[in-house]
Amino acid sequence: MARPAGTVQGTVPQLTYWSRPRTWPRLVRASWRSSLQFRTITVSVALSGLAILVVGVYMSVSIGNDLFQSRLSQVLFESDRATSAAQSLLDSSDATDRVQVQNLLSSARTSISATSSSRLVAVLRVPGQDPSTVAPLDSSTFGQSTGVIGADLRTEVQANDGDQFWQSVTLTGNEAESMPGIVVGSQIAVPVAGRYELYIAYSLQDAEATLLFVQQTLGVAGVTLVLLIGVVSWIVVRFVVTPLRVAAETSQKLASGDLAVRIPEKGEDVIATLARSFNGMADSLQSQIRELADLSEVQQRFVSDVSHELRTPLTTIRLAGDVLYDQRASFPPATGRTAELLHTQVERFELLLSDLLEISRYDAGSVELESEPTNLVHLAEDAIDSLRSLAESKGSDLRLVAPGGYLNADVDPRRIRRVLHNLIGNAIEHGEGKPVVVSVDSDASAVALAVRDYGLGMSQGEVAHVFDRFWRADPSRQRTIGGTGLGLAIAREDASAHNGWLQVWSSPGAGSCFRLTLPRTTRGRLESSPIPLPPDDAAAIGEAGHVPGMSGGPHD
Repeated sequence: MARPAGTVQGTVPQLTYWSRPRTWPRLVRASWRSSLQFRTITVSVALSGLAILVVGVYMSVSIGNDLFQSRLSQVLFESDRATSAAQSLLDSSDATDRVQVQNLLSSARTSISATSSSRLVAVLRVPGQDPSTVAPLDSSTFGQSTGVIGADLRTEVQANDGDQFWQSVTLTGNEAESMPGIVVGSQIAVPVAGRYELYIAYSLQDAEATLLFVQQTLGVAGVTLVLLIGVVSWIVVRFVVTPLRVAAETSQKLASGDLAVRIPEKGEDVIATLARSFNGMADSLQSQIRELADLSEVQQRFVSDVSHELRTPLTTIRLAGDVLYDQRASFPPATGRTAELLHTQVERFELLLSDLLEISRYDAGSVELESEPTNLVHLAEDAIDSLRSLAESKGSDLRLVAPGGYLNADVDPRRIRRVLHNLIGNAIEHGEGKPVVVSVDSDASAVALAVRDYGLGMSQGEVAHVFDRFWRADPSRQRTIGGTGLGLAIAREDASAHNGWLQVWSSPGAGSCFRLTLPRTTRGRLESSPIPLPPDDAAAIGEAGHVPGMSGGPHD
């Protein structure tokens, strides 16, 4: 049976303040990721709308079924009453000729229309009966809806005398509009003429209009309820999200260094408890950070003061040691050797004091660069010349490769020269007498210098600590250039002061490569380096099975 059904309709408000529709998906995704309030309201409205839609559809279907069943019961009752009235009229007649029977059947049809309140009546002679000269012809007032009587319905009516059968159909009105309906079929006996099929059609247009009105009412009420839920959700969520937003903004300020910021405390609810707990945590954190800052300041001042105070006695010791060192030839061998050791360690002590002073300046944040346009190739040439004698004593060949490095960069030449001296000296120290290649290259935004040796190399764990203070890969290895253990740490600080990178690649047995990358201007920012790291020859050397490591900054 075909039953009328309806749909719940609603309108979606247009967000006219978004001028470009193509940006809507991106804006929605951004709001979904960044706004807790938007997510909460969206989820609440969506789930509420889904619940209202399910309830609305259920109510629409239930009301539709109830209307249909109620109308069906009424139709069957009216049809049965009309059929009984028509049959009584036919049974009381004594018509014998064709005209009388025709008039009798017309009267019966008029009685059916009056009793059933339906103008759509069809009377069809049951097939298979003996031919009769007095049997009236089939008649129907269905008009354009004559074809709605289905074959299945006719078969049921023809096979069962005395029962009613019905079928849901679509009727056609006077203006060719379609409307739902029900056709009820049964049999009547016409005197002399035989048995006839009687079909009465009833329109369900009134029930459909009632259902449509109910559906529209449910749709409007549902959309209104969803909007109200959205407004209520926005108000409720705002009460909850606003304190959370204040807490988030306060925590961001606290993380950025504003230790005095606090969350306002109002009331005695959970939000107020959160604010008090957060403020207590901030107070404790501020106190601990202040203590750590004071301790750090004391330590820095201690290192600086001690370094300064040691310079005066160290100068005296240095003068006395130089006198002894100059006269060592006149001393006994043991005393002469002692004078040499004293001279060497005093020099090392002086270097250590200088490095400690430099580290304390970086720790105190008091370092100021004296930048000027400088050519890194010239600095590299000077550093190579100053260390060439050491390289020759180690058997290492110092090489300079500068395909595109003849461009000036705004740097502090004294600090960059110190970095180069440290990197080249370390390469000679650990190069095992193999060549040391110094490369300089540049592009539009950066200048880079790399120092490559082919000596012992370092493991992945050693690479991770290469810039730590006082760390040495092999503590038992004797140094020949008097290092203090602070050279690479200071070099990295020098690179950071220039907004640059100091990075290292190393592999056991394949050597190491330190790369210094600097922006060409004091306010420049690095995105890449003109020199690759790992170096181009790392793959060929690494075929022995070693895994290269990197440390010190962003990787290419």
